[in-house]
Amino acid sequence: MSSFDSLGLINQLVNAVHEKGYEKPTPIQSKAIPAVLAGRDVIGGAQTGTGKTAAFALPILQSQYQKRTKDRSPRALIITPTRELAAQVEKFVHEYSKGLGIYSCALYGGVKMDPQIRLLRRGVGIVVATPGRLLDHAERGTIKLSKIETFVLDEADRMLDMGFLPDIKKIIGLLPKGRQSLLFSATYSDEIRTLSKSLLNDPEKVEVARRNTTAELVRQTVHPVERSRKRELLVHMINEGDWEQVLVFARTRHGAEKLSKQLTKDGIESVAIHGDKTQGHRTRSLERFKKGTVRVLVATDVASRGLDIKQLPRVVNYELPDVAEDYVHRIGRTGRAKEKGDAHSFVSKSESNKLLAVEDLLGKKIDREEIEGYEGELLNTKSEKKKPRSRRASTRTNNRTNSDSRRNRRPSQQEDRPFRGRKTSSRSSEDKDYRPRKRTTRREDESPRRRKTSSRSSEDKDYRPRKRTTRREDESPRPRKTSSRSSEDKDYRPRKRSTKREDESPRRRKTSSRSSEEKDYRPRKRSTKREDESPRRRKTPLRSSEDKSSKSPKKARPNESPEERRKRKPKWSPAKKKAAKLRKAKQTKEMRSGRSAKKK
Repeated sequence: MSSFDSLGLINQLVNAVHEKGYEKPTPIQSKAIPAVLAGRDVIGGAQTGTGKTAAFALPILQSQYQKRTKDRSPRALIITPTRELAAQVEKFVHEYSKGLGIYSCALYGGVKMDPQIRLLRRGVGIVVATPGRLLDHAERGTIKLSKIETFVLDEADRMLDMGFLPDIKKIIGLLPKGRQSLLFSATYSDEIRTLSKSLLNDPEKVEVARRNTTAELVRQTVHPVERSRKRELLVHMINEGDWEQVLVFARTRHGAEKLSKQLTKDGIESVAIHGDKTQGHRTRSLERFKKGTVRVLVATDVASRGLDIKQLPRVVNYELPDVAEDYVHRIGRTGRAKEKGDAHSFVSKSESNKLLAVEDLLGKKIDREEIEGYEGELLNTKSEKKKPRSRRASTRTNNRTNSDSRRNRRPSQQEDRPFRGRKTSSRSSEDKDYRPRKRTTRREDESPRRRKTSSRSSEDKDYRPRKRTTRREDESPRPRKTSSRSSEDKDYRPRKRSTKREDESPRRRKTSSRSSEEKDYRPRKRSTKREDESPRRRKTPLRSSEDKSSKSPKKARPNESPEERRKRKPKWSPAKKKAAKLRKAKQTKEMRSGRSAKKK
């Protein structure tokens, strides 16, 4: 098909596409757009930068425009693996939906949820989201997925690599069964085929190029260099080649941040984006790079999926990725929309196996080019297979002992190698009853205090060594437990040692100074009240110790029943209670005023 008009798109969408400067559709667009407009499920695989987003966004906009309703619930859901890709797809949908009355929003993490909730309440037709944030909204009840008509999985292989498969299954469980499902990816793996069987219903397969291939307009080059000189080579190529805009990929977050700071110190303005940065910082850094205010953007694989940077001339793989498929997405940031681009890869000898994996995936060998003054070690052209380790025969087996293994050694081993075992005794082996003496750990100059055995002969069998005491000879007799009295005085019981000091005050003494004959005497409890305490706070009147033994007075009417008492003293009415309360408050006030007058 030669033009967008022949694909069945409405005039508003065709004009919007022409305003963007696109005259002819790409192969993936020519095959996917008619199938989506027909309502069929589609599974598509194409090279990165070939317009996969327009292949599903344009027909979704047309179907919602032709089936306009007053319902504000979202009718199309697009799932992307990263925040940057979600923001880019939503921006694309927003630009092409002008004049159609169809609204869209992007839901992703790293930002507050309240602005997103307000957009959903106003009503949107298309939602572009990451799996995690979409499930957060679904759990809060701020989004309804029961009216979804079209479900799109963009960059599905990346979502599987990032471990989003459980979240995708949860999202699919919230969608209606009669929906249209679309699956698009740059790398079309066997895992994607397995997922499509459970997600899609009789899909139309759209694969316009061989799987896992790069764009033909991208020139790929490998530069062998030592690992410690990669940064020097990057600075040399940027300055010598006068590169104004370059995207550099690092393998780790820490490496990306470190490289960005070092380039800035070398006089090259650079920024970094990775998972540890906030979403606002990532967005601002990306906008500065697109506008050209910074020359270098150092990124991890966060930026390797779906980012569309217009006329990006070159990409540098500072470190090769662990997964070979990510190499395809990295260099796919350049050479987009039928423009030429360069992809440079700095490879050290330790990364030879990663380079071989990339070449096996692409099915071709990448050109090597050494930079003068930065030559690296020769890279391996073939993968080195490790030789299987030869297991050494164990020196001990169940059928022979240590002595057998020593006797069966070869003569060369016995003569050449020194023996590292225990030294054998000088006695002959014929003396079978001989038992070697156990080695003791005691030194010859060890004090007799540590000796375990007594110095007496072993013939004295009845001898029992005296238990060793820990008391020294010069120790005072004060802590002795035995009394000086004779053991014949059986009735004697030693007095318990007192912990009191001689100079202790009698206030702390437990025993009274009275004689023990006064058995009825009970010492008065110590009062915590002060002498100058007001009588208002005293709970009990001051009484002598003789009055404490007196009994409480008897009741005036001990034989009176509760019913008779109620009749004699009826319950107070609320008015009487209030009057008594006021009377009591008045009396208290008078008492306080009298006390204050006395003090004056």
